[in-house]
Amino acid sequence: MAPIALLSVSDKQGLLPLAKALTLDHGYQLISSGGTAKTLAREGISVTRVADYTGAPEILGGRVKTLHPRVHGGILANSKNSSHLQDLREQNIKKIDLVVVNLYPFKETVANPNVSWTNAIENIDIGGPAMVRAAAKNHSDVVILTRPDQYDYFLEALQAGPIPDKIRQEFALEAFAHTAAYDIAIRNWMAEFMQKKESSWLHTLPLKQKLRYGENPHQSATWYSSKGKGWGAATQLQGKELSTNNLLDLEAALSTVREFGYGESDERPFQKKAAVVIKHTNPCGVAISDCSTHALDRALEADRISAFGGIVALNSPVNANTAKLLTNIFLECIVAPLFEQEALEILSSKSNLRLLKLTPEALNHADRNNIRSILGGILVQDQDDQVIDPNNWKLATKRSPKDQEKEDLTFAWSVVRHIRSNAIVVAKSGQSLGIGAGQMNRVGSAKIALNAAGKKAQDAVLASDGFFPFNDTVRLAGEYGVKAIIQPGGSIRDADSIAACDDLGITMLFTGVRHFLH
Repeated sequence: MAPIALLSVSDKQGLLPLAKALTLDHGYQLISSGGTAKTLAREGISVTRVADYTGAPEILGGRVKTLHPRVHGGILANSKNSSHLQDLREQNIKKIDLVVVNLYPFKETVANPNVSWTNAIENIDIGGPAMVRAAAKNHSDVVILTRPDQYDYFLEALQAGPIPDKIRQEFALEAFAHTAAYDIAIRNWMAEFMQKKESSWLHTLPLKQKLRYGENPHQSATWYSSKGKGWGAATQLQGKELSTNNLLDLEAALSTVREFGYGESDERPFQKKAAVVIKHTNPCGVAISDCSTHALDRALEADRISAFGGIVALNSPVNANTAKLLTNIFLECIVAPLFEQEALEILSSKSNLRLLKLTPEALNHADRNNIRSILGGILVQDQDDQVIDPNNWKLATKRSPKDQEKEDLTFAWSVVRHIRSNAIVVAKSGQSLGIGAGQMNRVGSAKIALNAAGKKAQDAVLASDGFFPFNDTVRLAGEYGVKAIIQPGGSIRDADSIAACDDLGITMLFTGVRHFLH
């Protein structure tokens, strides 16, 4: 029996070469709907329309096309389950082997600031995500492709024989990421659209409290916050009243530590126990470990001088051992998802120390906008919190990173986007060794970070939030023994930096993503 592929794509890029390869080289039977079927038919490619395959017409103006047992039964049937196979035979349903789906262009639709509510709602895909999730769930039997840039990789694997489980799992992971990002985009747009109907931003946020003063004593300040969202849902367990600077530093600490997950129910997968020390909104020490106390000790050790009077964030509960370590240094605030009772008793000896319990649920309910004021108005932008995907990075040099260097590069890149530009991070073994922040030129930040790391920079990695305009930072890193560098790339002099890395035996990866923070 010929294998069956179901194709239904909004993005038609690469569709025809894929369809031709499937039919001509591998004998696939194609099923498709709507515009995808028309595109294939115009090119003379044999295709069965979904309506003909299911025997049910498209209804509700196209809202219902693929939501049918013959489609989803064929996708979800487990070939190792005899009752599933029996159901297929009794219902005359054919098993589907490949699903190629990407979704209605919702992001592109709402990118138009004048888009209507009705038009946006009509561009919310229903059948597409259902097929993607079904195929991803049953990836042991069905390959799911959601992006045109996956097609060649799939065809190469198909040419070599049956698709290995590892590749099937990779595609399934990408599929769930695809639908998750799609749902988040819808949620963010709806929240923003509804918020625009309010008369002002202040009217949407209730008064939390009048602060003692702003960044300086001569500045008055007021805190507005949603009661059950973000910091508005934090519980202050002890300590003095929060100040403006405390809140700004706490926000910086929290955004950094969340790179590594925050509590077990966070939107991001819990990766490692992490600790962050913040001074003046910049991390001065960041570390991860399998033990929260060890992570904190390493974060403090990264820059003990700067840690004095700092703000600490942890992404896991504070236990007695961690609490003892926290009492050994003067700190302003500590935030964590939970404080164990014994830890609270130990920390009570520091009566002025502010302790804040902030649950993952409160964070997940918070708005995703980043809002800052300028004279006479406000600026609203997305949070720079997209999940980092090392699979999208490009190796620019002859030398490839070793396994430990890959982990360190990921760690350093996770940290550098939370440091004021120009930003440089030197790190090794899940610990920051030196951080350069807020300098007017990149090599100046590199000098600060490398000088702080000192001899520990040997065999470490270096991350830069922006590209290198010259190769001076590479040369400087080489003098300290840095073995791998990660940066966005995109400079007209990238070739100079690459050549310098090759001369010095340094690995360089390009992320293609910039992380300026002002």
